[in-house]
Amino acid sequence: MPASPAPTSRTAKLFRSPLAQRRWQIFRHNRRAYISLWIFSIVFILSLGAELIANDKPLLVQYQNEWYTPLWHHYPETTFGGEFSSEADYRDPYVADLIKAEGWMLWPPIHFSYDTINYDLDQPAPSPPSATNWLGTDDQGRDVLARVIYGLRLSILFALILTLGSSLVGVTVGAIQGFYGGKIDLWGQRLIEVWSGLPILFLLIILSSLVTPDFWWILGIMLLFSWTALVDVVRAEFLRARNLEYVRAARALGLPNHLIMWRHMLPNAMVATLTFLPFLFTGAITTLTSLDFLGFGMPPGAPSLGELVGQAKNNLQAPWLGITAFLTLALLLTLLVFIGEGVRDAYDPRRSSQPQKGAV
Repeated sequence: MPASPAPTSRTAKLFRSPLAQRRWQIFRHNRRAYISLWIFSIVFILSLGAELIANDKPLLVQYQNEWYTPLWHHYPETTFGGEFSSEADYRDPYVADLIKAEGWMLWPPIHFSYDTINYDLDQPAPSPPSATNWLGTDDQGRDVLARVIYGLRLSILFALILTLGSSLVGVTVGAIQGFYGGKIDLWGQRLIEVWSGLPILFLLIILSSLVTPDFWWILGIMLLFSWTALVDVVRAEFLRARNLEYVRAARALGLPNHLIMWRHMLPNAMVATLTFLPFLFTGAITTLTSLDFLGFGMPPGAPSLGELVGQAKNNLQAPWLGITAFLTLALLLTLLVFIGEGVRDAYDPRRSSQPQKGAV
């Protein structure tokens, strides 16, 4: 007998259900949210391939009828007729001339990575926008546009992982409190009140003096405190639903508690939870930017939007730094807020329960 693909079928039916289709139509009719989703998706996908857009190494090298991929492999300078056995510096005119004499190089659109220093500036750093550095350079001579692209990827991935992790923990804790109630709910609420009252910034300052902060360290610390945002929402939904008829019927049929919570109560609780996720995503990006701006975030040299804001504050004579930081953060957060409003409207029972007759 062939295996039954029950989970996949349930998932597919969930997304093909009339209610899910109606919510998707409501979201699509909100043109501001729909266009924002497309723009954000394009920006995120492009940032994932940041190395293919901004890099100080060519994507492809053809030399003496041989093919090389410096982006994924390290080649010594002697490979191209040079003198040193160290890795080739493809921006060095000497190496570039050696390759061009018997081959060619395919470069990405931006010839700088996030940590590449341009030593050929016409004026002291930070230098204004030019044909070489489209958005100028920072006070260390690094290309601003390259750092923005890498910084967007870092911020979005950080917010995505933090939002998913916080949702998993918060939904689980809220479901347990709301389903069982009683002392579990009472003691759980008191512990959450104490935990959420801890000063996160002071803890980060203290811990940053003990260990060197990095991506996963900051993510772990933020995850310890950010999961409490969803507990109250899920707890309220489970408290409301645990005495409804379909839950009582499931108990009478002998269904285990974890299956009742997973199959019958969680889908209803997720309706309210999903409306919060875009705003949690926005808050995570703002938090990372703030920490980097204050100096308690990513290590020095990391491509951070908050570090760019700090450079703009310290170099008021270079307005392109402040303009770039403002426009990048403003556009990114605006897109996320518009998407969040669209999701909120799509899951509004007053809208999703009525058929759509036209564009909103």
